[in-house]
Amino acid sequence: MGRTYLVEESIGQYLTELSTKVKPYVTGLLIGQCSPQRDYVIRAVRTPPKEQQQQEESVGPPRLASLDEEWITTHASQVSRMLPGGLLVLGVFMIATPELAKDGQNALRKLIFSVEKSLSRRRLWKPTEEEVSDRAALQICSATKKVVCRTYDVQDPKSSAKPADWKYQSALTASWVALGCTVNVNIHIPLLATSPNHDLEKNTKNGLNRWSKQIEDSVFLINGQVKDEDTELLEGQKKFRGNTQPSTHFSDVKVLTQLGQAGSARSTATVQVCSGSINLRGAVKCRAYIHGNKPKVKEAIQALKRDIINTLSDRCEILFEDLILNEGPQKKNFGREYHVLPQRLFVPVAGSSVMLSDYKFGDEAAGEIQERFVEMLDQPVQAEDMHIAEDISTVDICPVTDSPSDTQQVQLTKATLLLKLQQNIGLVVAAAVAVLASIFSFNYFSD
Repeated sequence: MGRTYLVEESIGQYLTELSTKVKPYVTGLLIGQCSPQRDYVIRAVRTPPKEQQQQEESVGPPRLASLDEEWITTHASQVSRMLPGGLLVLGVFMIATPELAKDGQNALRKLIFSVEKSLSRRRLWKPTEEEVSDRAALQICSATKKVVCRTYDVQDPKSSAKPADWKYQSALTASWVALGCTVNVNIHIPLLATSPNHDLEKNTKNGLNRWSKQIEDSVFLINGQVKDEDTELLEGQKKFRGNTQPSTHFSDVKVLTQLGQAGSARSTATVQVCSGSINLRGAVKCRAYIHGNKPKVKEAIQALKRDIINTLSDRCEILFEDLILNEGPQKKNFGREYHVLPQRLFVPVAGSSVMLSDYKFGDEAAGEIQERFVEMLDQPVQAEDMHIAEDISTVDICPVTDSPSDTQQVQLTKATLLLKLQQNIGLVVAAAVAVLASIFSFNYFSD
């Protein structure tokens, strides 16, 4: 028995329109969410055309050998940055003429593994063993409109195609749940003296890797409560049947980072010679969406954790790409620098309760963001619908000569500890009250 894909009804119309406009073939991405029971496809996005590709198609006979794999995987990487937690690139589609249909499935299989390899290379988190690793390959004949959906297990390079059901459904995301939180970031990343050419991007990624483990080990309060991971997220909440209008349930989440390592694990201190440091500071807005079919708490928390990790990692990537464009890949002088990370904005999608996101530098005009949505997501947006969700976050690159004195460093360390204590004070007080209550109860019954 193959997997079932529930697909937003408007996607069928979108794919039909593409089949009448584009010849001899067009590729694109399927965006949605995996779940143990079934998968949900909420958007299909065509691959942006290249001028060179258009010229080749107009000159020579149609052939799938001209597929630009690098262009398609780059598009997938850009699109993945614009997805909130819980959403991912579920697969790829191809609409082709009958003469190209024979080679279509082989081309799709190759694309699926290339896209997954490109996306997994950027991740700072690892998929769990029970996660769904099947990805969809959708092939549509432009003449007959016949739809063939198959899946491949991207964790198995030798995976063969398995049949899958492709079912359209209206108001697919009407009952989805949204989770949101604000995470205060204050990350200190040392630059080792042995690091060649002060490789800022590599050092930053290493520092974010360590920070991501803290996020993975954090405690998440959903609407002020710690919930068992195996319980249903919507347990005890009223459900409104027959509602086809987007009306997302929203859950406010607080993230409590732990002061030290969990359990009795011992840690060792390492002394290293550093030439400077990178400091990331600010407050980032995070959001995740989860399907409304009896979702588990652990599914929701996992989606939000990954959005927290992804959003900061993506911003740093975007910043370094911008620096390379403006200053070149090789930078000889290493002085103190301040950079502003791009701010996150959210954009509603017509007919859906799910919002997509993007990142904006301070000097970027609204028109540039609108062009990016059209190019990457084939989605026109209005300037008034773009909501910047947060204040500015900064990157401070500090050489060792500008580092604070020992006294200042001690003060900063104390301030950081106090901040963490304040963040965890709720758990400490709750634990103390529980202990006192148990003692009082014991004494009372003893008397």
